[in-house]
Formats: sequence, C-alpha cells, structure tokens
Amino acid sequence: MAGETDLKTLLASMTPELLDETYVFVTQAPGVPQPEGLEPMMMFREREGTTLIVTENTASAMGLTASFRCRMITLNIHSSLEAVGFLAAIATRLAAAGMGVNPVSAFYHDHLFVPAERAEEAMVLLLGLAAENEGVQ
Repeated sequence: MAGETDLKTLLASMTPELLDETYVFVTQAPGVPQPEGLEPMMMFREREGTTLIVTENTASAMGLTASFRCRMITLNIHSSLEAVGFLAAIATRLAAAGMGVNPVSAFYHDHLFVPAERAEEAMVLLLGLAAENEGVQ
C-alpha cells in the first residue's frame, strides 16, 4: 500500500471531510511530561518543546494554554508519503484566499488544520480544486 503519487489524481480524488471538533495547538517545554490521560491527535517533538494538537475542550479541561483554534479537514485519498506537489497545490489555493493552513501528513492521509472560523470556506475551496482537476490528464 504505497499510496497515490499522481498529482492530478490526488487533487481530483481527495474528497475533503471536515471533522466536527475544534482543535488547538499546545506546546510543552522539553522534559515536561504529557498530562496523564491526554490523547493528542498529534504530537511532535522539537528542540524547543513538544507540540500537541488536542481538542479545544480537552485543552480547557486540563488547563493547557492553547493557540490557533482550528478545524481538521481530512483529505480522504491514500496519498503516498513521496507524492510531489499535493500539499503545495492545496496550500497555494488556500493562500490565494488569504488563509493559512497547518498540514499534517500521516501514512494514509493528509490532514489540514485551518482557522476554525474559515473551515467551511476552506471546504468550498478544496472541493473547487478537486472539481477543476476531474478528468484532467
């Protein structure tokens, strides 16, 4: 299961899905243990600290300082980790609308974290991008 690499196929078939939850980004200093019972959507360690993506409700309940209220859009196509240009095309489309995006690539799918208040607009842009690439060789 290597995943799709053809850019046109990826764009035409990505089938974006907007999840219901609102997420936030949290950072913890190096060496600080993750709160017990916390199950982040994503965790990434950097020299400066550990970034966690958690639901806004979870961050609030655990007293975590959060930033970037966002919604997650899953691109429902198994994209290859070696695919070229897929996220660049998406980020370019969102940037043209003045929208930032924080992409996360996992083994099967790419996930976009977009500003919560612009999530529906992001979906319209992504569906338009997919439609533009249908039948394009």
